[in-house]
Amino acid sequence: MESALINLKLCVFLQATDQSHITFSCKIFQFFLKIMMRRHSLLISTPKQVSLLFVSQFHTTPVTPSTKQVSQTHHRWWGYPKTFKPSFTPSCRHRVNTLHTGSSVEQIEVDEVVEGDVWKKMQDEARLDVTVEPILSSYYNTSILSHKSLETALANHLAVKLSTASLPSSTLSDLFVTVLENDQAIMEAVKSDLRAVKERDPACISHVHCFLNFKGFLACQAHRVAHKLWLQRRKLLAFMIQSRVSEVFAVDVHPGAKIGSGILLDHATGIVVGETAVIGNNVSILHSVTLGGTGKVSGDRHPKIGDGVLIGAGTCILGNIKVGDGAKIGAGSVVIKDVPPRTTVVGNPAKLVGGKNPVKLDKIPSFTMDHTSDISDFYDYCV
Repeated sequence: MESALINLKLCVFLQATDQSHITFSCKIFQFFLKIMMRRHSLLISTPKQVSLLFVSQFHTTPVTPSTKQVSQTHHRWWGYPKTFKPSFTPSCRHRVNTLHTGSSVEQIEVDEVVEGDVWKKMQDEARLDVTVEPILSSYYNTSILSHKSLETALANHLAVKLSTASLPSSTLSDLFVTVLENDQAIMEAVKSDLRAVKERDPACISHVHCFLNFKGFLACQAHRVAHKLWLQRRKLLAFMIQSRVSEVFAVDVHPGAKIGSGILLDHATGIVVGETAVIGNNVSILHSVTLGGTGKVSGDRHPKIGDGVLIGAGTCILGNIKVGDGAKIGAGSVVIKDVPPRTTVVGNPAKLVGGKNPVKLDKIPSFTMDHTSDISDFYDYCV
């Protein structure tokens, strides 16, 4: 291998006749060097390492998942993000799809684009869209291309959507950008939400498409700002944002509700979330879902949704109950009792699929977006 590299180096530099050729030749040499090093890594790696080879534009690193990495997927969470959430690492992204105790990394996706800079990716998508539809050039320039960062673009876009004659977009934009630029956790959640929509919703054609047009995504990000203001005891502003989001996007989330990262609000119309509700990481919720109370009970009175949960359209989950990690709630269900992890419930009132011996899910339902598996076996009259 070393002799081949030396010969290649000599051949390339002998052909260079001036400084520009030398520079170009160096780039060619570096390119072939990377290829040969990758092949060398594959030859010396074990089959297990080869299957988990993370390849990027910059480096190649054999990785074997540790027990700690796998176990993090099963950590129970009822607060802010502590468990697995989508990674925007420079090398690649990976997803843990299995839920059973002995789960492992099931799928490795090699991405040639550096995902750490989702903002740059959105700008590239915007430029491409403008070449396809020049009529949108002014809109894309105002919303994306004229901004220096994702924070300012999101602040401006939300402000334009939520502004009124007496509440100008400039005032809202200043408020939003102050919150977003001073809270890195919110921006990481924004990126995770962008990726969640792109990966799970087949109707989403690009990240910039989600950013500009998906009201579920926009409503979720406006709530993140409102929740930050709520924690700062600026409750009047938080309630104002909640009211405008409800009017504009038809999504009513109390600013006191806690929401994790990697959230998909699919279609989103009619979603209602109460003050003391908690939604975990990597949760997918469809339209007309209510996370509400049971009456006039005060205090902690709303549902707690675990990680990786899928909630079907038209579902009502009522009271201070827990929906376990990786559970699936069938469309139109009314849930009034705790739901065990990795199970499916459906009906009014909701019942466990499988009864006293419930069927245990082995994949994360919010990722698969599979609404019907096992349910047809539970109901004989399903067609």
